[in-house]
Amino acid sequence: MMTTRRAKRQPAVHMLASEFSESTLHEKGSGEYDPSFIITKLGAKVNRVVVGGMLERLEPRETSNGATIWQGQLRDPSGLHYFSVGDYESESMRELVIDVSKKLESGDTLMMLMVAKARFFQNDEGAIYTSIRPEEGAIIGPSRYRQWLYEACKQTLTRISNHQKAYSCEANAEAYAASGIERDWINGLLLSRSHYEMVDVEHYKFNLLRALDIIENRPIDESSQPVLDLNTDGKNQDDNASSGDGEESLRESVLQLIDSLDQGDGVDFDAILSNAAARGFSRDAAEEMLDDLSEEGILHEPRFGWFKRT
Repeated sequence: MMTTRRAKRQPAVHMLASEFSESTLHEKGSGEYDPSFIITKLGAKVNRVVVGGMLERLEPRETSNGATIWQGQLRDPSGLHYFSVGDYESESMRELVIDVSKKLESGDTLMMLMVAKARFFQNDEGAIYTSIRPEEGAIIGPSRYRQWLYEACKQTLTRISNHQKAYSCEANAEAYAASGIERDWINGLLLSRSHYEMVDVEHYKFNLLRALDIIENRPIDESSQPVLDLNTDGKNQDDNASSGDGEESLRESVLQLIDSLDQGDGVDFDAILSNAAARGFSRDAAEEMLDDLSEEGILHEPRFGWFKRT
């Protein structure tokens, strides 16, 4: 009797939006059940990802055959993940999306954690566009979000280190292994090096600074990291920062963000709002606070959209 071979389930990679969204290389398996991968500039071969952030948009769209696809955007400190949930997803995922859309319409600020398949679309001109298809998801609070950020930053630092080792030697598997790169990383790094002309590692390091700023007030002991539970009911059992802070707390947070992120030229508007949202404040409230601080003369804009202490 002939049996059908199925590929093993691929591990999920914790990844910030900037690294994933900037990827333009994919590898598609030849067999029916062979997994496909997106290869990032840092050399990660990604089939599934664990992503987190603030839910910015979630809208239903009717397809030509009468099905409904929910399309949304999830923002982390480095950028946006674009995702879609269709009728083909699990019942629990579809129910979560409907529940979340109602909360979003009522004005709630929502942070979510998702395990998702990496997807790509190639247009007629050959351009690659990335997105994710959530398999599991949960509404989370700031403390759990910090846990995800910690793991995402740690894994990104590993990829940066491997990338720098790879570019310090010849582009072949033997040289990479001799430089201390683990075998599992070598193929992705070779593919990345042959495809991408130039990789701005400092760009990824700056995004890490943004992310690490969110968790700096609560140092996390690596040896006691709790496991992220996606089967949450959405209640922030251990999170008190998301709703109990008032205007004064937001004021202090915005000024602290600018002080910590300013590298001489000020801090851009979106970075401030994204980091404020990750701390549990709404983007609208943070934007109003920027206006108030500017009117008071505490902040100024050395160039449009960039804020700096006076």
